[in-house]
Amino acid sequence: MLSRRDRLIIAGLLVALLSFSAAHFSGLTDSAYRTSSEKGNVLGDTVQLKGQTIRVAIVDTPDLRAKGLGGRESLARDEGMLFVFPESGIYGFWMKDMRFAIDILWLSRDGDIVYMVQNVSPDTYPQDFTPDKEAVYVLELPSGWVSEYNVRIGDHVRL
Repeated sequence: MLSRRDRLIIAGLLVALLSFSAAHFSGLTDSAYRTSSEKGNVLGDTVQLKGQTIRVAIVDTPDLRAKGLGGRESLARDEGMLFVFPESGIYGFWMKDMRFAIDILWLSRDGDIVYMVQNVSPDTYPQDFTPDKEAVYVLELPSGWVSEYNVRIGDHVRL
């Protein structure tokens, strides 16, 4: 049986393959099709960090990643958003259309925290926050979460 992390990796690879195939072979744009994440910002999966369970909305398509938490009013203390990218890379984030501050964690393929920024406020837009290491996942949490649970670079997020 595959672990949740393995399923996320496979889903990300399938999304990348489908995105490339559809756009390349039939001229479709990203917004012309959807993948398994059509439900979008619906909480349903969980991750664990520092002994805490966090309910996450998984966003793994270009359209869903572009929207992110934009337009939402808040996150509960046990909620987050997990961005899944098709491959490891340097992914910058900004606070476009955000209404509340967040902590942002960039994760390796294994779920280790490789970079983070805390208490990122909506008034920082259009500044972007870019890690100095590659990541394949990005976890957004309510502002103050990282400090409250003493999260550090190198800590592991169980996906």
